[in-house]
Amino acid sequence: MARVVIVGGGIVGLCGALLLGREGHDVTVLERDPALPPTPDAAWSDWERRGVNQFRMLHFFAARFQALMTENAPEVNRALQDAGALLANPLRDLPAEITGGFRDGDERYDSITARRPVAEAAIASVVEACDDVTVRRGVAVTGLITGESVGDGIPHVIGVRTEAGDDLLADIVVDAGGRRSTLPGLLVDIGARAPIEEKEDCGFIYWGRHFRSADGSVPPAFGPPLMPYDSVSILTLAADNGTWGVGMVTSAKDVALRGLKDVDVWTRAVKGYPLAAHWLDGEPFEDSIAVMAKIEDRHRTFVIEGRPVATGVLPVADSWACTNPSVGRGISIGAIHAVALRDLLHEMPIGGAADHIDLARRWHEATMATVEPWYRGTLAFDQGRLAEIHAQIEGRAFEPGPEYEMTAALQAAVPKDPELLRNFIDIASVTEVPEKVFARPGVFERVVELGSNWRNEGLPGLSRAELLAVVGS
Repeated sequence: MARVVIVGGGIVGLCGALLLGREGHDVTVLERDPALPPTPDAAWSDWERRGVNQFRMLHFFAARFQALMTENAPEVNRALQDAGALLANPLRDLPAEITGGFRDGDERYDSITARRPVAEAAIASVVEACDDVTVRRGVAVTGLITGESVGDGIPHVIGVRTEAGDDLLADIVVDAGGRRSTLPGLLVDIGARAPIEEKEDCGFIYWGRHFRSADGSVPPAFGPPLMPYDSVSILTLAADNGTWGVGMVTSAKDVALRGLKDVDVWTRAVKGYPLAAHWLDGEPFEDSIAVMAKIEDRHRTFVIEGRPVATGVLPVADSWACTNPSVGRGISIGAIHAVALRDLLHEMPIGGAADHIDLARRWHEATMATVEPWYRGTLAFDQGRLAEIHAQIEGRAFEPGPEYEMTAALQAAVPKDPELLRNFIDIASVTEVPEKVFARPGVFERVVELGSNWRNEGLPGLSRAELLAVVGS
């Protein structure tokens, strides 16, 4: 078994540590933020996680996360349930006229979701009970330790150096440092070639607020969690213990909507969308609107023309690639990646120099096979949606690419066909990538038949002009 150091103690880092610890690896998690996780019921109010800029923004855990934990770490789901996480399934919650009734197999869409601090505190409690995992908080990694190269002059990492000057040796260093990972710089510092990085501002701003009910209930969903309108999208995400979040997503270039930072303006705007207005009928948590901007779409390639930039260090989840979080796929994609790492280390225990070269290459291949399609699909959807918003703002016709066209048509067709509803949920729940869904027999033809008029079948709500009037009033 290997000594593994995981840099980053967020949800994916913790889940990855749990999976590797259960395999018998000796795992140490190093988390920069010093605060210990409180009990889940105190996490929202008491836990400071300065290293996670979206810690108190809207979060959602898609069904794929619940399925992966059920199969690989069921104690995670139990801890989330004990913390009051919401169990949901759209095919149980929607009217039978739309779903065709609940069927055998529909349980694959079961999800378990919570606000980020509550979920992370619950998962942290599970990891703390794992004998093969040690979590050290308040430990920042400032450098990589190298040993003898295992091939062709490629730097080989044998551990990390902390801000306090301590050296921790490891057979494998896993970087789960999230969106703020400094791994490329650390690699360059040891003489490695920098990974190829694609990076740009995703182009969205989030304006959100959380609410709670007096009786522990959550509002009924009259539309999908992410609802597109003329030049904004509305997020309505139920969470744990009778809480939920409501968000408006706008283009970062839409200066005319900056007034949404005002609580009264934001409230008037949300009330203009009938499928979301009732989500304001609760006690707000905050006296202000939480704003998140300057979110990067970023992708890193660590094996270039078959040559790893370094050996002994493997990037996971957002350290490898991250996108706009509005579609709620991030945690599930990270969990897929963590399971893939566990599986790879099970298949090829590390024991020699050649193993590390092979490990880096095979990790790149596993990444490309398991999570790269999700990154590319999410990025394409985001770019298509942003282009649609900008067309609305500029008052010109929107000409989507074929992938976005079919996604929009599928969403429009969902209320008209129970089978297409399930195909849509397969994508939304991170169960199957869009290209495989559209390749199923009859799906493409049925979407074209029922959804081709999607431009004229928008959800009820404010027009662009009406929204501007509300924000400017």
